[in-house]
This record gives sequence, structure tokens and C-alpha cells, in this order.
Amino acid sequence: MKTTLTLRTPGGLSLRTDVRALVVVVALLLAACAASVVLIGTGDFPISFGDVLKTLAGNGTAGQDFVVNELRLPRVLVGLLVGASLGLGGALFQSISRNPLGSPDVLGLSQGATSGALVVIVLLSGTAAQVTVGALAGGLVTGLAIHLLAWKQGVHGYRLVLVGIGVSAVVTAVNGYLLTKADLVDATRAVVWMTGSLDGRDWSQVWPLLALCAVLVPLVLINARGLRMMEMGDDVSHALGVRVERVRTLLMVAAVLLTAAATAAAGPVSFVALTAPQLARRLTRAPGPNLVPSLCMGATLLVTADWAAQRAFGADQLPVGVVTGVLGGVYLLWLLVTERRAGRI
Repeated sequence: MKTTLTLRTPGGLSLRTDVRALVVVVALLLAACAASVVLIGTGDFPISFGDVLKTLAGNGTAGQDFVVNELRLPRVLVGLLVGASLGLGGALFQSISRNPLGSPDVLGLSQGATSGALVVIVLLSGTAAQVTVGALAGGLVTGLAIHLLAWKQGVHGYRLVLVGIGVSAVVTAVNGYLLTKADLVDATRAVVWMTGSLDGRDWSQVWPLLALCAVLVPLVLINARGLRMMEMGDDVSHALGVRVERVRTLLMVAAVLLTAAATAAAGPVSFVALTAPQLARRLTRAPGPNLVPSLCMGATLLVTADWAAQRAFGADQLPVGVVTGVLGGVYLLWLLVTERRAGRI
């Protein structure tokens, strides 16, 4: 039996939430904060948990202040924002497509953003800022192409997934072609970016992603009720007063922007958008898209994976995309087996 909590404001607004889901969100937020503090204290100049907290509060030494606030904090914030963006974007796509495989990794959005970045790196020899703009443009163009190709009196789940898989295959081939045309220096730079990494991230990557999330996350949450009703089917949603195509298009644009911005900031970090919503749903055991739990799960997964990439392999530090790729690949295999046994694929 589920326990719900109803919150009422003096203005007459009320919000009902599942207590278990609320506990999961709080636990994930605490885990993300703890993992972030541990990650900030990790490196060639180790800093204790308590000293990290003191430095963040403005009471650290000059050396600790430089290491924490200038070198490590931006990287951790980018990781949290990228993970949250991918988790929320993945939850939106999976809910819209009504398919647990409907994530940006499978639909080709991450590959599209990679194409945009590769065009800038290989053909234009662009700067880091130009690569970011190219990745964002590539993701948006790919999302628009998928939407147009999947449109037939509306966009429906399996058609969206199938079109996305086809577009992903085409874009992956284009990426391979671009790499063959690059010189050795540009190809090496492109491969490092394509792995997905948080190395060298600074405040210039934090602010644009933070501003985008500050706009898109509230917009998505405002339309969460309509999204939840849409999972019951378009006809039922229409009967309940939901403007289905308007809500679907709006949320798809938001998901594309979140995914493209995350890819532009850290490269195509794989499988976070696929696994975070599913893990969140299993923890909350709640119906619906589980948008806030997915957001928190994505942030927690990415900072934890980044810590593992730095510390779990001895002296070898791996890009975070390698760790998420290994863990996500195992999870994808398990999900496919589970879905097949259930008769859904």
C-alpha cells in the first residue's frame, strides 16, 4: 500500500507526492552531495572530507581554496549538471516513447551531437567553445530529423524508437567517415572527446549548462502531469483535457536540449540516460515518468562513476565515459533479457 503526502500552500495549491519517492529523492541528493565532496577531495593533493566542507564554506587555506574552488569544484558541478540533464532527458524520452530503450543513446541524439563536434574539430579545427556550439547544433539537428521522420499524425512510441535507431546508424557511419578524413592530431583530439570526459572542465562549462537547466527543469516539471496522463494513451489524455501533441513536442524539445547541452559540456557520456530512469523507477516503485528521481539518480551516477574512473584503477585514470559505458552495457544486456522474458520484445 502506497503512502502519499499532500502539501498545501496558503494560496490553495496542493501537491501530492508518494512518501517512498520523496525518501528516495532525499537519499539520492544526500548521496550525490557526499560523493561530490569525496570527489573534490580526491587527487594528487588530497583534502579530507571536513577540510573540503570548510573550504566550501570559505574557511580553508589559500592553497585549499585554489584547489577546491578553481580546479575541482567546476568539474564536479559539470558532472552533477550533466548527469542530471541526461537522467531527466532519458526519463522524458522513455516516457514519451513508452519504451525503456527510448533513451538518447539509442535514439541517436548523442551520436548527432558527436557529429556536430567532429565537424568543428575535423573540418574547422575549432576551439573548445566552438566544439561545444557544434555539439549543441548537431544534437538539435538530429532531434529535429528524428521528429520529422517519425511524424505521422503525431509521434508514437515504437516508430520514434525505430526511426531513432536508423538515424543513429547513419550518424555513426558519418562519424566514422569524419574520423578517416582527420589528421592525426585532430583525430586524437576527437577520439578523446568522443569517449566522454570531465577532465579540464572549468566555470565556462558550468554557467551555460546551469542556466539551461534553470529554464528547462521547471518547464518540464510544470508539464509533468500531462506527461503522466499521456502514458495512459492519447485518447484518454485527450478526454482528460491534455493537449497531447503540444505537450509531447514541448517535452521532446526540452529533452533534446538537455541531452545536447550535456553532450556539449562533457562529450557523449554513454548509458546514463538509459539507466538512471530505470534505476529510479525500481527504487521508487512508483508509476509515471519519475522525473525528479531520474534527475537525482543521473547526477549521483555520474559523480560516482567519475570517482571510480579516477580511483578504482590504481594509477590509471580513465575518462568517465569508459566507466559508464561498461556499467551501462551490462545493464542494457540485463534489461533486454528481462524485457524478453516478460514478452515485451
